Amino acid sequence: MAPTQNVDISVSLVEKLIAAQFPQWVDLPIEPVAFGGVDNRTFHLGKEMSVRLPSAEGYSAQVEKEHRWLPKLAPLLPLPIPVPLAMGVPARGYPWHWSVYRWLEGENAAIERIDNLCQFAIALAHFLAALQQIDPTGGPPPGSHNFYRGGSLTVYDADTRQSVAILDGKIDTDAVNAVWEAALKATWYGSPVWFHGDVSAANLLVNKGQLSAVIDFGCSGVGDPACDLTIAWTLLSGESREMFRAALSVDRATWARGRGWALWKALITLVEHIKTNPLEARKARYVINQVLSETYQQYERRL
Repeated sequence: MAPTQNVDISVSLVEKLIAAQFPQWVDLPIEPVAFGGVDNRTFHLGKEMSVRLPSAEGYSAQVEKEHRWLPKLAPLLPLPIPVPLAMGVPARGYPWHWSVYRWLEGENAAIERIDNLCQFAIALAHFLAALQQIDPTGGPPPGSHNFYRGGSLTVYDADTRQSVAILDGKIDTDAVNAVWEAALKATWYGSPVWFHGDVSAANLLVNKGQLSAVIDFGCSGVGDPACDLTIAWTLLSGESREMFRAALSVDRATWARGRGWALWKALITLVEHIKTNPLEARKARYVINQVLSETYQQYERRL
């Protein structure tokens, strides 16, 4: 992920940026969003808009990408996605472009907020399937703008192996290595398709118990859609996971690569937080265990 930089992103800064660049909204109240994210800082702008500012240079290229592509994708998708209303420019000591969006109602996805996890999984699969059907011509290929989502897992091979070495004795390293090797061998031969790039609970909104919107397309692009499967191990489980896979018609190789993406992120997260943040470390262990549970089940079926 991109390194953080010493930029003070505050209500005061947002007020100054709005006043200078979009004076038509100067009288609207500005408040921080309860969960404003890490890659970007998000603020309410009145009741119907939000302001979103990248927190580091590594995320700044995503602003123009979203403004270019989201209006083209939105009419072809079965659920609402962010609607860019205005793009701000660097000013007042803030060094990057930033955005004003229409506010989307809903809460971040969580098990306790979802009425039926299987129905949720199917709705998400239908959304991703529709996204993959959109003409990818001219879309952004994997690169630094999205941390190589949609590209080859080999980009993160060294990071993954280093994390496994650090965690030796704390996780089942043999099983982890087996999953990772299988993911690397599951080569992708398909044509590039659109993918979201960060299908996490934080980027899925729930309203009245149902999946209501998909947000944050900063890691989107065109390439291998396997990276969009990580939600199968971070939020879904059991029947809902199988229904998600069936609704997307995911083949074995793509599923293997999806497991690889989920495993890589969980491993580096556990290494980062194992001594400093018990909650994040526990979440990472959960994902690793969910990924490995399939390995154990497959082994048992062969016996």
